[in-house]
Amino acid sequence: MSRLFPDVFRNPAIRASMIAIFTFGMAGAMTAPYRSIVGIRELGLSDGLYSFLAFASAAVNVVISVLLGNLADRLGEYRSAMIGACLFGIVGYGMIYAFPSAAIFAVSALLPMPIYGALNSLLFANARAAMQGMSRNDVVTANSGVRAMISLSWVLIPGVTGLVLSGASSMLPAYLFASLSCVFCQGIILFALPKRVGTEMAAVHHLTYLGALRQVVSPRISAHIAGVALITSTLHLNDALLPLIATGAAHGRLSDVGILVGIVALLEVVFIIVWSRIARKTGQMTALAAGTVIYALFLALLGFASAPWHLYALTVLAGIGAAAIISIPITYLQDLIADRPGLGSALISVNIFASAGIGALVFAAGTWITGYSGTAILSAVTGLSGITLLGLLHRRKAHRAEVAGK
Repeated sequence: MSRLFPDVFRNPAIRASMIAIFTFGMAGAMTAPYRSIVGIRELGLSDGLYSFLAFASAAVNVVISVLLGNLADRLGEYRSAMIGACLFGIVGYGMIYAFPSAAIFAVSALLPMPIYGALNSLLFANARAAMQGMSRNDVVTANSGVRAMISLSWVLIPGVTGLVLSGASSMLPAYLFASLSCVFCQGIILFALPKRVGTEMAAVHHLTYLGALRQVVSPRISAHIAGVALITSTLHLNDALLPLIATGAAHGRLSDVGILVGIVALLEVVFIIVWSRIARKTGQMTALAAGTVIYALFLALLGFASAPWHLYALTVLAGIGAAAIISIPITYLQDLIADRPGLGSALISVNIFASAGIGALVFAAGTWITGYSGTAILSAVTGLSGITLLGLLHRRKAHRAEVAGK
């Protein structure tokens, strides 16, 4: 294939995983921007209850992702777990549309949706298993390609969904669209993903479920997750800060927010592939450090934005930096438990939960001490502290390897 489309994407399992994760991303892109509107304004949830459901749903998703990842490793194949998770997505989104009420929204948030969310890490695990025997460079490229599909789904889908429902009295049909997207995803898993024979793989994956959870929270793993979470928390902080700064200190409009998000998502799709090539030449840590510094610079400058054109000018830095932060840590996290693709990929969900928690704490502390602009600068410091922690961990690891080699 051409240099633009590397040969690794010829692999049927990787190619099908990319299409499946695009439809997975579509379901989120159709509903996430409007979830609070549906839950609070249309179904009557209080702000406090909505926040609790969001936290509880994320916590359940972490546990489910680890358990399903370990189960898939023990079975030696990921297709069965993906089929089950996707069914919960069809039901979870569908029940909110078909039976709209606060109670149904809460039940869906606490069980079907967290289980469906585990499909994200399972798709990455399936792709990772298909990469066995590939070179390190091809693994990084393939992971970047799979992750780029999620960003691609966010380029147009939120805006198109909003446009289609702009004249409607309710945003609930977005959940119907999401349920149909899950149906498409299920079809890809059933008919496009190659079946794997699991007996040989299953023989080496014998952790109990409690053992899997203990391995995830072990000091060696959790220290690295903490470093990655500090870095990726900057993405959550930007999600919260950009609309507030855009419509506040920068004197923009809500329409500017949607345009800015779309521009950055488009740039992410392009630069995810660029960063994969940089990582192949310079190494994962160097590429991640460079991307983190660029994104920290964006956040620091965001704190000084005072006009809409400032925000549009910063989209280039935002897209370049975010592309590194959302793609490179995937391979990094999987490598922490490299011999168990399911459990290693479940660390993606663990990181999402941890980074969201760190982001919430930084946002709360920053807005209490200073304003939104000051919090953006504090967010930059948070990201830089994460890459510093990872650097120290790698230096310690290299020192121990050097001592052991003597």
